Amino acid sequence: MRAIVYTEKGPSSVLRLVDRPVPEPGVGEARVKVVVSGVNPTDVKSRSGGASRGNFAEVTPGQDGAGVVDAVGLGVDGLEVGDRVWLFLAQHGQPYGTSAEYVTVPASRAVRLPETASLELGAALGVPAITAHRALTSGPVARLSPGSLTGLHVLVQGGAGAVGNAAIQLARWAGASVIATVSSEEKAELARAAGAHHVVDYRHTDAAAGIRAAAPDGVDLIVEVAPAVNNALDQQVAKTGATIAFYANNGGEQLILDIRPTFSLGLRYQGLLLYTLPGELLEAAVADVSAAVAAGALRVGEEYGLPLIRFPLAETAAAHDAVDAGAIGKVLVEP
Repeated sequence: MRAIVYTEKGPSSVLRLVDRPVPEPGVGEARVKVVVSGVNPTDVKSRSGGASRGNFAEVTPGQDGAGVVDAVGLGVDGLEVGDRVWLFLAQHGQPYGTSAEYVTVPASRAVRLPETASLELGAALGVPAITAHRALTSGPVARLSPGSLTGLHVLVQGGAGAVGNAAIQLARWAGASVIATVSSEEKAELARAAGAHHVVDYRHTDAAAGIRAAAPDGVDLIVEVAPAVNNALDQQVAKTGATIAFYANNGGEQLILDIRPTFSLGLRYQGLLLYTLPGELLEAAVADVSAAVAAGALRVGEEYGLPLIRFPLAETAAAHDAVDAGAIGKVLVEP
């Protein structure tokens, strides 16, 4: 099979297209013929040296993807050859991920995809949707379902990103009033397409005033991509007892808190990283995301706020470069 590999960390030029044997599924594993692989910032950071790749001599990147089950190992229940599935954490804890024609994964990381859902959507779930789910369940509710966030105001900082897009769609499905911040009119259109009720351009307007206009009493939950630079704004618009759930360090490595307004408002800061989520939280996220997909509440494409940017497998390095450059949309690799 064709696969992308790297044997040392560095720029995208370390990625090579090679031929490797088709892997055999072990006990409790499924082998998936990958149709679409999703590329995330975490893949780029791991390859470039910003995160550990484990003690592996060779790595095929790619945590997310979608395809068709091709074989199953002993002890696998609930998956059959021919099932369409979406994959998450495919490369976590093992050397080979979804930037290849085939991948083997623990069966629990291959989730059946409804016939009504595209494989492109399946490849765009994984890291973004599970991260968004955990952020949205860090506050008043532990699970997402229709109506679970009714009456709450959710602020999504960075509403045009992949996590932001998933957070908007999931929060909207759960009944929240959704406010999104963006940095341009182009991104504002994408946030609206995702379903945001209110969109605030923080670069060209008074962001705090815009958010407060939509949520006069403050927001209940903030999904935060850049806590180092947004904390002052977050505190200006947070309701007493609000949760600020942050999943990235965009814009700076240090979050400095003014103590009095933080404790006066009773704010809760919840950091989250997909790779360290306890198993029960992963299971809850997968179940709720799957329910949203089945309901047609999670979608991809420019008309739903997440343009698709496609690359063939041989151009995976260019796909990584696109993510690194801040491409607007979801970058996909097609083996």
